[in-house]
Amino acid sequence: MVAHSRAETGSRAPDPHVAGARVLVVEARYYDAIADELLTGARAAIEAAGAQAEVVTVPGALEIPAAVAILLDAGGYDAVVTLGCVIRGETGHYDIVAGESARALMDLSVDRRIPLGNGILTVETEAQALARARVAEMNKGGGAAEAALAVLALKRAAAARPR
Repeated sequence: MVAHSRAETGSRAPDPHVAGARVLVVEARYYDAIADELLTGARAAIEAAGAQAEVVTVPGALEIPAAVAILLDAGGYDAVVTLGCVIRGETGHYDIVAGESARALMDLSVDRRIPLGNGILTVETEAQALARARVAEMNKGGGAAEAALAVLALKRAAAARPR
């Protein structure tokens, strides 16, 4: 099993380990312009891999982990991508939202052995968020999807190995 950089993944054929996979994408639409860019990048990466995206929308980043857990209980998903944005404000709420959403998602991923790409941006300003979200710039939505798919490929390759 070989890890590949993002630059390499864009030029290769879809990994047969992820083709046909069902990817749950849970997005927070609190900042619509940022969410649009994140989702565009994630969808493009999922489609390029030959996988299928099912998108669910929640109000904010704190609702994402619960939505993921509920939908994983319903079954049928091979990987998860989470998208959203938390911009620092004047209070400590930022730290709670950013930290608790990330912690809950990590717990879900490890406990359930589900490949999960965390594309929840945690930034100081809206300008930083847009630069990270835009497909033409940092494309963090695409990066989150690629991360989830890379772990899915690893999981499936490991499962196929002779014991």
